[in-house]
Amino acid sequence: MLIKACLNGSREAGAHPTLPLTPDELARDARAVVAAGAGALHIHPRRADGSQSLAAADIAAALSAIRTYCPGVPVGVSTGIWIEPVVALRLRQVQEWTVLPDFASVNFSEPGVAELCEALTTSGVNIEAGLATVADVELLHKLGLADHCLRILIEPPESEPEAALANATAIINVLNAAHIQKPRLLHGSDAATWAVLDLAISLGYDTRIGLEDTFTLPNGHQTQGNAELVTLVYNKVTL
Repeated sequence: MLIKACLNGSREAGAHPTLPLTPDELARDARAVVAAGAGALHIHPRRADGSQSLAAADIAAALSAIRTYCPGVPVGVSTGIWIEPVVALRLRQVQEWTVLPDFASVNFSEPGVAELCEALTTSGVNIEAGLATVADVELLHKLGLADHCLRILIEPPESEPEAALANATAIINVLNAAHIQKPRLLHGSDAATWAVLDLAISLGYDTRIGLEDTFTLPNGHQTQGNAELVTLVYNKVTL
């Protein structure tokens, strides 16, 4: 079972005392979570001012730093439309990458999905299909892109646990009905994080954890950081 560490996400500077933003901070945190049991990494590279970026130089700086500390560990990035809201500019920035991530997540609820997936495939970057709704599954199936994906990300956005679990189950059912059998990674966020993670473990799916998804431990206390979160999940899946 793969545990992916999502190190920072869209969190703003100062949101958590150990939130990694700079290439060096990401690299040091990456080393810690890999030592704790993470088998892959997901990051949102930043500009010098701390804002999220898809620019080639910022992607390269973050990836190069992490790979220096964690050689051979797969590293992926987000392509979220909020990072670059102009669809054509987002596509161009991705096409300009010089240092390539091992994979990139593509949110199927966003515009420009087909073109973005084509650009990533052409560049040799593996695709993670981010599915937040049943409609996202239907689009993935309609576009015939499932076979081009490294894995399927089942990502219910609801913060209320029962709603997130219901949505995740609906997505899984539609995936099954469409006979989409790529590896699946299931995770939740905020208050639903731990309930959805427990469902992932019970189903034998891959999962992820990190400050992008939650600042809170199952007992309600604030986590010390990404390494503590990964250690907790690693112990859940190995004990």
